[in-house]
Amino acid sequence: MPQIGFIGTGVMGAAIVRNMMKQGLKVNVYNRTKIKTDELVREGAVWQDTPAAITATSDIIFTMVGFPKDVEAIYFDENGIFSQDITDKIIVDLTTSTPTLAKKIAIKANELGGVALDAPVSGGDLGAKNGTLTIMVGGDQVAYEQVLPIFKTFGKTFTLHGTSGKGQHTKMANQIMIAGTMTGMTEMMVYANKAGLDLNKVIETLSGGSAANWSLSNYSPRILKENYSPGFFVKHFIKDLKIALDEAEKMDLELPSTKLATELYEKLANKGFENDGTQALIKLWWADGKQPTSKD
Repeated sequence: MPQIGFIGTGVMGAAIVRNMMKQGLKVNVYNRTKIKTDELVREGAVWQDTPAAITATSDIIFTMVGFPKDVEAIYFDENGIFSQDITDKIIVDLTTSTPTLAKKIAIKANELGGVALDAPVSGGDLGAKNGTLTIMVGGDQVAYEQVLPIFKTFGKTFTLHGTSGKGQHTKMANQIMIAGTMTGMTEMMVYANKAGLDLNKVIETLSGGSAANWSLSNYSPRILKENYSPGFFVKHFIKDLKIALDEAEKMDLELPSTKLATELYEKLANKGFENDGTQALIKLWWADGKQPTSKD
């Protein structure tokens, strides 16, 4: 059984580690804020002091951090992954990052005798907790097949989309789609409430028809409960959408709807809600996210 290393135990990372351990995997963990690993260690994970130490003690190393600059630091800094011997090791980045960085990591890993996969995920905090994430992979076929049993401990859908960077491109396609469903769901709720409709009934009705989508099913109930805790942070969604727009520009594509969604989320962040969940978009219309009383 391979020894697993996991760097980045935030909301989703911690849930993924738990699912790995439930399947009997031994997991070494590291996080910049050590306290975020304390509960995992109590549950059986082993703390390591640096990404380098994780690499030295693990056969397959997973990373899941916030931004591309964090990914680059974890891999290339003095005490980073690439400071160690990675011969025959597999490195898997679950972070939503840039295709360019994914390729850079894969090239370096190959130079050092290892192999790297880019494998961003979708499904939010609930998907991570329930082990039902969608995993989009770019990289080597043989390495993918070696890691597949581990993917199955925390994912439901997993697909190799091509060479290094293709996993990140697939995640960009995913985020472009989600941008549309989040803005649509938000405006639907604002409209239906203003029209004096019972939102619970509206959500139930729309969920049974062609308007059904993941955002509607998972985020509209949170909004009605005024729950804006982050299954996925506003600041991270902005990062993702900007990557998508940058990649689109490189391909000479215009994505006006995605651009508008980015502007709306930036407006939300500028109001101080960057650490809320993406469902907080409704706060641009509803003060403090509280459903206003409608009048017929």
